[in-house]
Amino acid sequence: MGRLFVVSLEGKIYSCKHCKTHLALYEDIVSKSFQCRHGKAYLFNKVVNVTAGENDERMMMTGLHTVADIFCVGCGSIVGWKYERAHEKSQKYKEGKSVLERAKLSGPDGSNYWVSHGAHVGGSDADDA
Repeated sequence: MGRLFVVSLEGKIYSCKHCKTHLALYEDIVSKSFQCRHGKAYLFNKVVNVTAGENDERMMMTGLHTVADIFCVGCGSIVGWKYERAHEKSQKYKEGKSVLERAKLSGPDGSNYWVSHGAHVGGSDADDA
């Protein structure tokens, strides 16, 4: 494996809860109303220090989307997914954006988010942004 180059962010930072690798800035949040198997998730305009897996067609709460799981470059844990293509016209704003699962993050204040026992198990995105 080659040398790993990691981007360091400044400001209010969300990082991987396992290895503390920087992932996104607070000001890049588009929406905090997303849901995933582990509870809440946030939609970001930009994320760093992630690699994308294979594209996958998934039926989500808001329709069919082409998405790719994203993984932390520091430890390899899955931290969310990226919207590659939205098939519904009303969902096109999600294309190119990424969702980070709160349960996989440390917040800007250094706190970890925990999976709630009442977490939604169904779809993987919000009804609205």
